[in-house]
Amino acid sequence: MPFDPTHIGEITVAPLSQLTPDGSWQIELAHDISDHLLIWITRGQGRVFLNGQQRGFGPQSVIFVPAGTLWSLELGRQCIGQVMTVPASTPMDFPETAEALRIPDAQDQAVINSMFQAMQAEQQDRPALWYRAMQAHGTLIAIHIRRLMAGRSGSRPKPTAAQRLAQGYCGRIVECYAQHASMADHAAALNVTPTHLTRVCKSETGKTAGALLTERQLHAARNLLIMSELPMRDIAATLGFGSAAYFTRFITQHTGETPSRLRKQARDKLKRSA
Repeated sequence: MPFDPTHIGEITVAPLSQLTPDGSWQIELAHDISDHLLIWITRGQGRVFLNGQQRGFGPQSVIFVPAGTLWSLELGRQCIGQVMTVPASTPMDFPETAEALRIPDAQDQAVINSMFQAMQAEQQDRPALWYRAMQAHGTLIAIHIRRLMAGRSGSRPKPTAAQRLAQGYCGRIVECYAQHASMADHAAALNVTPTHLTRVCKSETGKTAGALLTERQLHAARNLLIMSELPMRDIAATLGFGSAAYFTRFITQHTGETPSRLRKQARDKLKRSA
């Protein structure tokens, strides 16, 4: 087999369920990740929170989550789809902003389905130059989506002041959640009152400003409990908590379990699935 010398970062395609191997909290809590995600919903409906806006989606919908974007996803029971994960360093022609787009035309749906199927085949068989083929197919999907977006851009209104504020707050959460800055600290940095920030966030996202901040901290905490071997005091320090005791109270209040119990449950689940 010829050697492919160009490492472009491993692009993967997986069923939607692979986003939640340790539970629905992994997508239902507002968070950000270091990779780009392209989610293709083929059946079912739900709600997506993307960088300061919340909206519903149905079947045949594309959701693009750029790396470093605050987002969450609520899936209905019948949701089926695929998710493409792309390292942020891999050049692709994705949109420049987070997007959720319904694809009503059957021909457009067929194009996206065929590209995902081709990527699945490349990923499974791994023939020569499969990395390049994955990038090529992914780029074609991205270009197709951008063309569909361009055809509808004339009807898209400019962001309102409230939307810009919500997006600015989400950006600050991504940048500063581990510093344990309060919602009031973020409001001051955005030159608004905490009351106004809370009202705008509730209107735009369905969640208060405080709830969004709590969700991002909770997601980071649960992720570190599962993915690392760090002691509780080190996780607490990493996330800006004043002490391990404060961290334990935070986790217990929002999950009903202690950090040690959550870690043990995750380890036990991993052993059962091995």
